[in-house]
Amino acid sequence: MSRIRSLPPELVNQIAAGEVIERPASVVKELVENCLDAGARRIEIEIEQGGTRLIRVRDDGSGIEADQLPLAVSAHATSKIASFDDLERVATLGFRGEALPSIASVSRFALTSRRHDADAAWRIEVDGGKPRAAVPAQHPAGTCVDVRDLFYNLPARRKFLRAERTEFTHIDELVKSIALARTGIEFRLVHNGKPVRMLKPVAHGDDHARRVADVLGEEFPANSLRVEHVAAGLRLSGWVGLPTASRAQSDQQYFHVNGRLVRDRLVAHAVRQAYADVLFHGRHPAFVLFLELDPVLVDVNVHPAKHEVRFREGRLVHDFLYRTLNDALAGARAGAASTGTAAPVSNEPARALPPAPWAIQRQAGLGLGVGVGDAMGSYAALFGAGAPPAATRTDASALPADAGEVPPLGFALAQLHGIYVLAENAHGLVLVDMHAAHERITYEKLKAAQAGEGIRSQLLLVPLAIAVSEREAQAVEEQAGGFAALGFEIARSGPQGVLVRRIPAVLDGADVVGLVRDVIADLAVHGQTRRIEESTNELLATMACHGSVRANRRLGTAEMNALLREMEATERSGQCNHGRPTWVQLAIADLDRMFLRGR
Repeated sequence: MSRIRSLPPELVNQIAAGEVIERPASVVKELVENCLDAGARRIEIEIEQGGTRLIRVRDDGSGIEADQLPLAVSAHATSKIASFDDLERVATLGFRGEALPSIASVSRFALTSRRHDADAAWRIEVDGGKPRAAVPAQHPAGTCVDVRDLFYNLPARRKFLRAERTEFTHIDELVKSIALARTGIEFRLVHNGKPVRMLKPVAHGDDHARRVADVLGEEFPANSLRVEHVAAGLRLSGWVGLPTASRAQSDQQYFHVNGRLVRDRLVAHAVRQAYADVLFHGRHPAFVLFLELDPVLVDVNVHPAKHEVRFREGRLVHDFLYRTLNDALAGARAGAASTGTAAPVSNEPARALPPAPWAIQRQAGLGLGVGVGDAMGSYAALFGAGAPPAATRTDASALPADAGEVPPLGFALAQLHGIYVLAENAHGLVLVDMHAAHERITYEKLKAAQAGEGIRSQLLLVPLAIAVSEREAQAVEEQAGGFAALGFEIARSGPQGVLVRRIPAVLDGADVVGLVRDVIADLAVHGQTRRIEESTNELLATMACHGSVRANRRLGTAEMNALLREMEATERSGQCNHGRPTWVQLAIADLDRMFLRGR
């Protein structure tokens, strides 16, 4: 090998550029973050040929003093941290002092800036990492950075860039994510001279939904749940998409930590668990979420491009995210919001329904649960003898006091082909898939019953010996109490082996070896697991499916109304156990449009 020698500054900067600058979108990210740190209220981004020919970012921020320009393009120079204490409590987006010199080392670079109190602007140019002297220039207050011919001096890196459209799509996606977090700032994005995004600033609070709709479309907030929760020094806000609005790709997932867009495995795991019980396999939830916490509790300096973070209390953050999102999704009962492909519920005044059907039933002495025993008889089979669920009792007190008190899902009108229940509510027509709805109702009752009884375990006639890694065996030894709470009795039998003596009774016949391996892996990595609950839920879901009212079963009016009331009272009743919608709303306005009324 050759003798050890110091690398020249130009090569050092190009190596740093390889870590920080993956593609043109990386350049835009670093430059826009600098604009935000400078207090900009307006940011203009001009792109040519997907960013390979030109990236120009202009802002109206605080600007840079003339004598500071050479430092701005030199390595490891920053105004954002000065000590180790500052590094522990990073409150800015950029702070490493690598971005500008790294970008300048692989492009033809120019930086023009003017302070608000200065008489003139100054400009410094850097070509392939070699800076020139700063010279006076004309420019309004703020800063403009021109990056031309990206990777012109590194042909090998340039060959790895994708097509122009692909590279610009990455830039557009980045601008969208930043705009979602910075609602009070105006963003203008232009590609090859054509305006692409013109996002006006909006105030915080309720107007935040306006920015979300501008970026992701009107359908996103209409098919999402608003989240706002504070606990244990953590604050989570934003929107989570309804399960029925899931997507084939994870292309609408935005998670910000203290205003910084991140892609974190811990966060992804918590979100995936929260949606585990309501999504089809292979589907992805959509969300726009903002987590705020003390900067001391999060390390943003673990990735050169700052895509990842590390939480000091990772388990606390994981539990907080999971419980907040799980509770939000559990509260999405049928009737609480519009789901499915129909238009959102109309804002027109609610209409009183004709009293005739209920008046007739009252005269006949019918109650809410009359005739439900046959169609809902699966409850007795699944829960054993005893009182029926409260919402299916045969008492007239469950009926509305008068016809003007319309429940969210309204009152049943008819049944279609033995599959769908048609109901009328204050906004129009409601369609319900009766099997899917009853399946979710039964499933949630089974889960509640299982949770109330606790996890019962049974002794294996022959203990199972499982070979694991030494780390996993250590996790078993440390988490013995956790396994016991899950219904397992597992002990370490050697440096790389464990012995299973008891398992949850409900999992009798399941793949215990595979399940235990997954549980141990979860505990070793995350310190907790939901594998037992998920496996138990899969069995309960199968039971609920077989125990629910089947298609082509004719229901009476009282039976259909009992189902509607159960849906309104049941968690997650907007979708069945497999993620399919259980109901859709067609507003009067939608029906009028279908029949061209008023035209």
